[in-house]
Amino acid sequence: MWPCLLLALALLGTVPASHPAPRQLQGVPAGETSQMRYTFVKKLRTYAHAQSYCQDTYRGQLASVHSSARNQELKKLARTYNTFLSPWIGAVTSCREGKWESHWEDSSPWNYANWAPTQPLHIATTCTTLSIRDGLWRSRFCLQLRPFICQY
Repeated sequence: MWPCLLLALALLGTVPASHPAPRQLQGVPAGETSQMRYTFVKKLRTYAHAQSYCQDTYRGQLASVHSSARNQELKKLARTYNTFLSPWIGAVTSCREGKWESHWEDSSPWNYANWAPTQPLHIATTCTTLSIRDGLWRSRFCLQLRPFICQY
């Protein structure tokens, strides 16, 4: 299994970089600026590599979702790319000082959540995906390869 994973990671690193055109979402929910841009990236990356890609390519980070309207817009954006895998967004659930908590990677206030029933998982540090099917968030192991949404 490990040789296959290493081969897959090596091959992913050799794919030429293409930078999708940024898309400004319509309707700005309260607490977000009109300057916020989002890009869906089809490249399959682990959570950490997706975060690095957003920083290196767009000087941004994985998307933080602060409203139901923004959640629906990002779900709609992801659906336009005909992918079956739910993309990473910028939330992590981890145990801090013996207590489980979810937090945004960009340190923005946590004022909205859209977890699926029984989520987030409290078994290990997990990263968050946005379901393109129902818009709900789910915990996934951070080493999975997935597309992702950058904000900048």
